[in-house]
Amino acid sequence: MSTCITKGALLMGLLCAAVSVSAQQPAPPNTVLDQYIQQAFQQNKGLKDQRFTMEKAMYALQEAKSLFGPNVTFLASYTKAGGGRTIDMPIGDLLNPVYASLNQLTGSHNFPKVENVSVLLNPDNFYDAKFRTSLPLLNAEIYYNQKIKREQISRQQAAMNVYKRALVQDVKSAYFRYYQASQAVAIYNNALSLIRENIRINESMVRNGIRNNTAVYRSQTEKEKTDAAISKAMNEQQNAKAYFNFLLNRSLEENIELDSNLLRIPVAVNTGDVTRREELQEIKSAAAMYRLNEKLDRSYLIPKLSTFIDLGSQAMGARFDNTSRYYLFGINLEWNLFSSNRNKYKIKQAQLDLAAVGNTASQTTDALQLQLFQAMNDYRTTVDNYRSAQSQLSFASRNYRDQLKIYKEGQLLYIELLDAQNQLTQAQLQTAVTQAAVQTAYAAVERAQASYNIDFNQQ
Repeated sequence: MSTCITKGALLMGLLCAAVSVSAQQPAPPNTVLDQYIQQAFQQNKGLKDQRFTMEKAMYALQEAKSLFGPNVTFLASYTKAGGGRTIDMPIGDLLNPVYASLNQLTGSHNFPKVENVSVLLNPDNFYDAKFRTSLPLLNAEIYYNQKIKREQISRQQAAMNVYKRALVQDVKSAYFRYYQASQAVAIYNNALSLIRENIRINESMVRNGIRNNTAVYRSQTEKEKTDAAISKAMNEQQNAKAYFNFLLNRSLEENIELDSNLLRIPVAVNTGDVTRREELQEIKSAAAMYRLNEKLDRSYLIPKLSTFIDLGSQAMGARFDNTSRYYLFGINLEWNLFSSNRNKYKIKQAQLDLAAVGNTASQTTDALQLQLFQAMNDYRTTVDNYRSAQSQLSFASRNYRDQLKIYKEGQLLYIELLDAQNQLTQAQLQTAVTQAAVQTAYAAVERAQASYNIDFNQQ
């Protein structure tokens, strides 16, 4: 571990602690970053949308299950009619001769004349109210529909996990981007401290006649440049903080806890295994849905059988008594025998959907393997770059100390000291950049391998 410069001890302590690159296993659950990821799982608005869709799919399954149960419906109708077709019944023509004969025989008028009757076919002042209870006995469409809804839940769960893994990568990348921006601010502040010290030294040398004012002016110019760099770095830091808090659905100004232990290089094992990727699980569920949909289209060969019972009352006017009440029980059978090959074409479409999703699965697997291959290459490159940056930082630190010592002895031009100082600052910045790049690249490897545990400590 290289010796840290006295100025900016806090910053350099952090950087120097990272110089010793030790292979570490991935951070265990419940680190600071893991806790932030859990907050994102609970509060991220995009993930909430995924949960809404998941709940909707679960209710759709409950709806499909309910189709197996009885259905009770209340039906009522009332009709008021006038005119229209009638049925003429010659009751008077039939009965009046008989009644006249009876009156003659009995010598009375007990049998009056009867008029012919004309009955309106449309029911007039008629009501029919009933409770109808129906129950499916045999219905393949309901059966396969329930299975399809169940697979939709599995597919949506996989889609939600895909979103979670993308969110994990985004949160980690945003965290280390903020960490890098915070380091940049500290590095520039450290550089500003060195410049102020140089100004003090140069002014002392000018007073003692060792140097002229040129070195003072140049150091003051560097101070102004560094002030501008600090302002820019702080702006990037605030933007990085705002984006990180946005992912967690928090106030954009909320503070972020930084943990230097998270900067240790993790071990990324290239297993070449992408079978745990939720994208493949999503496609697998889609394939199962298409297979069930094909069976659903074939189920037209199976007849549908259901039963019903009506309990109600029907009568003229508002009458409700033993003669108006009734029940009606029945069984319905529906069997589609011919539909001009319509079902055959639907089956062909379902088969093509299944073939297409199989091709998609193969294509997606190849794409995911390519993604993992590239992520591993990027990770190895960032690790090499980080080690190179560490070496440059160590050399730049020693070079600056040596140059400063010679400059204080009056044996070095200020421009040479300034060059050594700028090299040190750039080496520090490059180390911070490569540190963050290593962690971001590892997050991409985790994403490609689906190795991060997205289920621990879930509520």
